[in-house]
Amino acid sequence: MAQISIHDDTISLSEPFLVEGLPGLGLVGKIATDHLIEAFSMRHYASVHCDGLPRIGVYHPEDDELKPPVRIYVDPERDLLALQSEVPISSEGAPEFAACVTGWLAENEVTPLYLSGRPAEKDDSPEVYGVATGGASDHLDRAGIVPPRETGFISGPTGALLNHATETGLSSVGLVVESDPQFPDPEAARALIQGAIAPITEIEVDIERLVEQAEQIRGQREQLAKRMQQAGEDESTQATPVGMYQ
Repeated sequence: MAQISIHDDTISLSEPFLVEGLPGLGLVGKIATDHLIEAFSMRHYASVHCDGLPRIGVYHPEDDELKPPVRIYVDPERDLLALQSEVPISSEGAPEFAACVTGWLAENEVTPLYLSGRPAEKDDSPEVYGVATGGASDHLDRAGIVPPRETGFISGPTGALLNHATETGLSSVGLVVESDPQFPDPEAARALIQGAIAPITEIEVDIERLVEQAEQIRGQREQLAKRMQQAGEDESTQATPVGMYQ
């Protein structure tokens, strides 16, 4: 049965934010979310068993507990949730996955931050842009995040999540960062955290380790990035300006 299974129902949260880390262009969302989980020692809070996800088990080094490929982590002190995914989600499965996750977010009064990379050649620090659904524009205004400068669309599973938020009126924020279209981009992930996630959620995040480990992160994530390229755009979240790429 499609559901999100909570592992610790004693945890109390007050209108939390959720940072979404599905694999996508430059792996920006995954790198940013993985960093938050590690930086705050976030705990495995829930397992995502939604329709549309691959039925596989995931194992980690020095851990004998098998885990589902998509999980939600929690930091109760910061009212922060993070969705971590080890696998891409197919275009066929994205609508069912999005409906399942959106229903849970609405039921638990969670405001999601959906993350996406936009292919770009960068000379300076990557620019971050924001869009919103369900009246969540106040979060962007408070953080000083501006909308994109051109018409475009967000594809892949994150696009499906934003589409479902629009349909249901869920308050959500979509964050778009300029990113390397071919390789994992820790610098873009840093810009997402520093320029958008931290000011929106009003948390302080140490990003020095992310910057210092940029080369190591690129190497570790290249295999997943290649899988995403092979899977094609339907399984890879990205923001695409219509005028430039259509």
